[in-house]
Amino acid sequence: MAGEYRARAVHRFTVFAASGRESRHQRGHVRGEKKIGLSRERSLAKKDKYLVGLDIGSTKTCVLIAEIEDGVVRFLALGAAESKGLRKGLIVNLDSTVSSIRRAVEEAESVANVPVEEAVIGVAGAHVRGVNSRGGITLGQRPRDIERDDVRRAVDAARNITLPEDREVLHVLPHEFRVDAQNGIRDAIGMVGQRLEANVHLVTSSVAATQNLVTAANKAGILISDTVLEPLASAESSLTQDERDMGCCLLDVGGGTAELIVYGGGVVRHTSAVPIGGDHFTNDLAVGLRTPIPEAERLKRRHGCAASALMKEDGAIEIASVGDRPPRTIFAHMLTDIIEPRAMELLSLIRDDLKRAGLDGQIPAGFVMAGGGARLHGLDELAEHCFHLPVRIGEPKGLADLPEQVAQPEYATIVGLVLYGAKARRSAPQRGGNLVSKLKAMFAGAS
Repeated sequence: MAGEYRARAVHRFTVFAASGRESRHQRGHVRGEKKIGLSRERSLAKKDKYLVGLDIGSTKTCVLIAEIEDGVVRFLALGAAESKGLRKGLIVNLDSTVSSIRRAVEEAESVANVPVEEAVIGVAGAHVRGVNSRGGITLGQRPRDIERDDVRRAVDAARNITLPEDREVLHVLPHEFRVDAQNGIRDAIGMVGQRLEANVHLVTSSVAATQNLVTAANKAGILISDTVLEPLASAESSLTQDERDMGCCLLDVGGGTAELIVYGGGVVRHTSAVPIGGDHFTNDLAVGLRTPIPEAERLKRRHGCAASALMKEDGAIEIASVGDRPPRTIFAHMLTDIIEPRAMELLSLIRDDLKRAGLDGQIPAGFVMAGGGARLHGLDELAEHCFHLPVRIGEPKGLADLPEQVAQPEYATIVGLVLYGAKARRSAPQRGGNLVSKLKAMFAGAS
């Protein structure tokens, strides 16, 4: 029964497409086939027309293909497959991860009629850490106009922190600038001063963990154009500008971990992760009810509730037993008795993290919950009760023709990766010098 349920779970990851598009299966396409007679100029133009996001999660691997036309980013297709080979955002089996990527890519390609050659990939997990830093430069003995290169050098000075050899800077996110004695400057270009300082938020990650993600994608035949912190991508698709300005925490509850990113004054103030995700709820149910993992996942999705006060009825539920034992009957409150303590632990860890960062009371706009774990019934209401702040479920926006089935919290990251890639392409089409630019040619074309 466990294998049967798992097969249905994979089938549930449906390929979504914009309406009116022909499936490549109808055209007999084979992944990796060569295109004859296509000039290099046309190939490059076609490549620049599309954007692909790749989200390798602990529970599912997603590939989203979008088209850029007249400045509009338009959804084309989403392919997804069950993830195998990851635990808490880290690859533990490279071949299984590559296989999951290939399945998701092939499904998306078959609908979009577009070959996936390059993608923006998400990075998440307990190995990702954030820290605030400050650095500055002297502009000269006399005040002068601040130029773009001065801003770049000030930001470089702020990012110049000592890191262990096994860690790298994933993002440098500027907060504000200080010109001489004036604080709170958002854009220093054109101002006059003698000294320029930059306050930034640095996101660092494990070199090995990030490289393993890139390697898995390369082995699946995909070059990686950029690596993006997944909560940053989720915020791109799920937060409003008002929430960023007022102060808001996006909580992305994945399978292995819950990632959080805090905005205030329109910029990122804090990033972190807590070691509890949706899989912990599932495992708790499996152990507590002595039922297989797939059955525990089904029970969580269909009958789970994060707070006993929110239960509407305590009906009888038939569940599968382990091995060849016959099914048993339990009551709904037994699920909540197991889920609620874990939900309270998750929220307590988040509260402690925000207090350590000095952000307690600094997010009046409250919380936005994304990720598959946000679908757990009652988790948002329980969070409102614990934090005494507004909480809403984040539904991704920003892509034209986005199907309703994809405008769900579990797809906030994959939609955000494409939006982030589109914004990066508009602002800085040619970037390099980071780990990705060094690694994206590795295993190119490997299959």
